[in-house]
Amino acid sequence: MLHALELIATLCAGLFSGAALYVNLVEHPARMGLGTCNAFSQWAPSYKRATWMQAPLALLSSIAGTGAWLMGGGTAWLVAAALIGAVVPFTFIVIMPTNQKLLTPGRDISSSDTHTLLENWGKLHAVRSVLSFMATVLCIWLLLGA
Repeated sequence: MLHALELIATLCAGLFSGAALYVNLVEHPARMGLGTCNAFSQWAPSYKRATWMQAPLALLSSIAGTGAWLMGGGTAWLVAAALIGAVVPFTFIVIMPTNQKLLTPGRDISSSDTHTLLENWGKLHAVRSVLSFMATVLCIWLLLGA
Protein backbone atom coordinates (compact mmCIF):
# COMPACT_ATOMS: atom_id res chain seq x y z
CA MET A 1 0.00 0.00 0.00
CA LEU A 2 2.87 2.38 0.82
CA HIS A 3 4.38 2.00 -2.62
CA ALA A 4 1.00 2.59 -4.28
CA LEU A 5 0.54 5.82 -2.33
CA GLU A 6 4.03 6.97 -3.28
CA LEU A 7 3.34 6.25 -6.95
CA ILE A 8 -0.02 8.06 -6.85
CA ALA A 9 1.52 11.07 -5.12
CA THR A 10 4.31 11.21 -7.70
CA LEU A 11 2.08 10.67 -10.73
CA CYS A 12 -0.48 13.28 -9.68
CA ALA A 13 2.19 15.83 -8.74
CA GLY A 14 3.93 15.22 -12.05
CA LEU A 15 0.75 15.62 -14.06
CA PHE A 16 -0.14 18.79 -12.19
CA SER A 17 3.36 20.17 -12.59
CA GLY A 18 3.47 19.39 -16.30
CA ALA A 19 0.16 21.12 -16.90
CA ALA A 20 1.13 24.11 -14.77
CA LEU A 21 4.50 24.50 -16.49
CA TYR A 22 2.82 24.23 -19.89
CA VAL A 23 0.46 27.04 -18.95
CA ASN A 24 3.30 29.31 -17.81
CA LEU A 25 5.82 28.49 -20.51
CA VAL A 26 3.55 28.02 -23.54
CA GLU A 27 -0.15 28.75 -23.22
CA HIS A 28 -0.18 32.02 -21.26
CA PRO A 29 2.64 33.69 -23.25
CA ALA A 30 0.90 32.64 -26.49
CA ARG A 31 -2.47 34.01 -25.34
CA MET A 32 -0.88 37.27 -24.21
CA GLY A 33 0.53 37.66 -27.72
CA LEU A 34 -3.00 37.73 -29.14
CA GLY A 35 -3.91 41.11 -27.71
CA THR A 36 -5.85 41.73 -24.52
CA CYS A 37 -9.36 41.06 -25.84
CA ASN A 38 -8.42 37.76 -27.47
CA ALA A 39 -6.18 36.79 -24.55
CA PHE A 40 -9.07 37.21 -22.14
CA SER A 41 -11.45 35.38 -24.47
CA GLN A 42 -9.08 32.40 -24.45
CA TRP A 43 -8.16 32.65 -20.75
CA ALA A 44 -11.71 32.45 -19.37
CA PRO A 45 -12.71 29.03 -20.80
CA SER A 46 -9.19 27.66 -20.34
CA TYR A 47 -9.22 28.63 -16.66
CA LYS A 48 -12.61 26.97 -16.08
CA ARG A 49 -11.56 23.74 -17.79
CA ALA A 50 -8.16 23.57 -16.06
CA THR A 51 -9.77 23.93 -12.63
CA TRP A 52 -11.50 20.56 -13.03
CA MET A 53 -8.23 18.87 -13.90
CA GLN A 54 -5.68 20.54 -11.66
CA ALA A 55 -7.57 20.77 -8.35
CA PRO A 56 -8.20 17.01 -8.09
CA LEU A 57 -4.59 16.25 -9.06
CA ALA A 58 -3.20 18.54 -6.36
CA LEU A 59 -5.55 17.17 -3.72
CA LEU A 60 -4.98 13.53 -4.63
CA SER A 61 -1.21 13.99 -4.68
CA SER A 62 -1.27 15.72 -1.31
CA ILE A 63 -3.51 13.07 0.24
CA ALA A 64 -1.41 10.22 -1.15
CA GLY A 65 1.83 11.86 0.00
CA THR A 66 0.40 12.36 3.47
CA GLY A 67 -0.76 8.74 3.46
CA ALA A 68 2.73 7.61 2.47
CA TRP A 69 4.16 9.58 5.39
CA LEU A 70 1.58 8.10 7.80
CA MET A 71 2.47 4.60 6.61
CA GLY A 72 6.14 5.13 7.43
CA GLY A 73 7.44 6.45 4.13
CA GLY A 74 9.39 9.21 5.85
CA THR A 75 8.99 12.90 6.57
CA ALA A 76 10.04 13.90 3.04
CA TRP A 77 6.73 12.51 1.75
CA LEU A 78 4.93 14.91 4.07
CA VAL A 79 7.07 17.77 2.72
CA ALA A 80 6.18 16.80 -0.87
CA ALA A 81 2.51 16.57 0.13
CA ALA A 82 2.70 20.03 1.70
CA LEU A 83 4.35 21.52 -1.39
CA ILE A 84 1.74 20.24 -3.82
CA GLY A 85 -1.05 20.79 -1.30
CA ALA A 86 -0.01 24.43 -0.87
CA VAL A 87 -1.22 25.24 -4.37
CA VAL A 88 -4.83 24.82 -3.22
CA PRO A 89 -4.92 27.50 -0.49
CA PHE A 90 -2.57 29.66 -2.58
CA THR A 91 -5.10 29.51 -5.39
CA PHE A 92 -8.05 30.36 -3.16
CA ILE A 93 -6.34 33.09 -1.14
CA VAL A 94 -3.96 34.71 -3.63
CA ILE A 95 -5.08 33.91 -7.19
CA MET A 96 -8.86 33.81 -6.75
CA PRO A 97 -9.23 37.58 -6.20
CA THR A 98 -7.55 38.16 -9.58
CA ASN A 99 -9.78 35.52 -11.19
CA GLN A 100 -12.88 37.17 -9.73
CA LYS A 101 -11.81 40.60 -11.01
CA LEU A 102 -11.18 39.15 -14.46
CA LEU A 103 -14.56 37.39 -14.50
CA THR A 104 -16.56 40.40 -13.28
CA PRO A 105 -19.64 40.73 -15.51
CA GLY A 106 -19.43 43.76 -17.75
CA ARG A 107 -15.62 43.94 -17.61
CA ASP A 108 -14.04 45.81 -20.52
CA ILE A 109 -11.94 42.94 -21.81
CA SER A 110 -9.88 45.22 -24.04
CA SER A 111 -8.84 47.56 -21.20
CA SER A 112 -5.34 48.06 -19.85
CA ASP A 113 -6.66 46.92 -16.46
CA THR A 114 -7.64 43.56 -17.97
CA HIS A 115 -4.20 43.29 -19.57
CA THR A 116 -2.51 44.02 -16.23
CA LEU A 117 -4.70 41.47 -14.43
CA LEU A 118 -3.83 38.82 -17.03
CA GLU A 119 -0.12 39.58 -16.66
CA ASN A 120 -0.40 39.36 -12.88
CA TRP A 121 -2.35 36.12 -13.19
CA GLY A 122 0.56 34.59 -15.13
CA LYS A 123 3.01 35.60 -12.42
CA LEU A 124 0.79 34.21 -9.67
CA HIS A 125 0.27 31.00 -11.60
CA ALA A 126 4.06 30.63 -11.81
CA VAL A 127 4.08 30.13 -8.03
CA ARG A 128 1.85 27.09 -8.54
CA SER A 129 4.23 25.84 -11.21
CA VAL A 130 7.24 26.18 -8.91
CA LEU A 131 5.55 24.54 -5.92
CA SER A 132 4.29 21.61 -7.97
CA PHE A 133 7.62 21.18 -9.74
CA MET A 134 9.45 21.09 -6.40
CA ALA A 135 6.97 18.49 -5.13
CA THR A 136 7.43 16.37 -8.26
CA VAL A 137 11.21 16.47 -8.09
CA LEU A 138 11.11 15.50 -4.42
CA CYS A 139 8.69 12.64 -5.10
CA ILE A 140 10.83 11.30 -7.93
CA TRP A 141 13.96 11.60 -5.77
CA LEU A 142 12.22 9.65 -3.01
CA LEU A 143 11.02 6.96 -5.41
CA LEU A 144 14.55 6.52 -6.71
CA GLY A 145 15.67 5.70 -3.22
CA ALA A 146 16.91 8.93 -1.72
